[in-house]
Amino acid sequence: MWCDNCLLLFPLRVGAMVWAFFIMLYSVAGSIFLLKWGQFLYFVYPEWDIYGGIGMAVGLLCLITIFALGNRSYVWTRAVKFLWPFVIVISGVRAILMIVELQRGKDNIQWECDNGGVLWTDADSTSTDATDSGTLPAGFCSTGFANLYAAFIVALLVDLGFQVYMFFMVWRYQKRLEHYQNMKGPFGRAYY
Repeated sequence: MWCDNCLLLFPLRVGAMVWAFFIMLYSVAGSIFLLKWGQFLYFVYPEWDIYGGIGMAVGLLCLITIFALGNRSYVWTRAVKFLWPFVIVISGVRAILMIVELQRGKDNIQWECDNGGVLWTDADSTSTDATDSGTLPAGFCSTGFANLYAAFIVALLVDLGFQVYMFFMVWRYQKRLEHYQNMKGPFGRAYY
């Protein structure tokens, strides 16, 4: 016997669409933050671009998921169900790297805060790989590195949890489509 509502916090299809929209919003917002100010937190050139790009990829997959669920498409639902585990693993690796690199750069971040939020540059470096995007927002310096670090860890872990739940809802909706596809009907002159 199928349990159509096991572990569901929302109605399955519409709830999954809202969940995907929510993930898309904060992923794109986080990516824009990393692309604009990531150089103040991560100090190896392509690093913040890669992290921001992965966030944009998560947002794009969420958008595709919304369209797949909105169209009740079995093929697209299977496609996003196939892609979500890869994105979750990539996001998990990204989260680990972001946490480790943020911890490694804590002295540089402290230097930036002590010097008015200007971008830290390596004294041995003669080339500028980073673009000039002003100064570090003052809110980061006033909260302190420990709070910033804890907030990043919590946010990245919550993001992974949300993505795993999104995968579960897509998987569950795909199973529901398979279940009803195998039914013959209509039963009792009703449509399902």
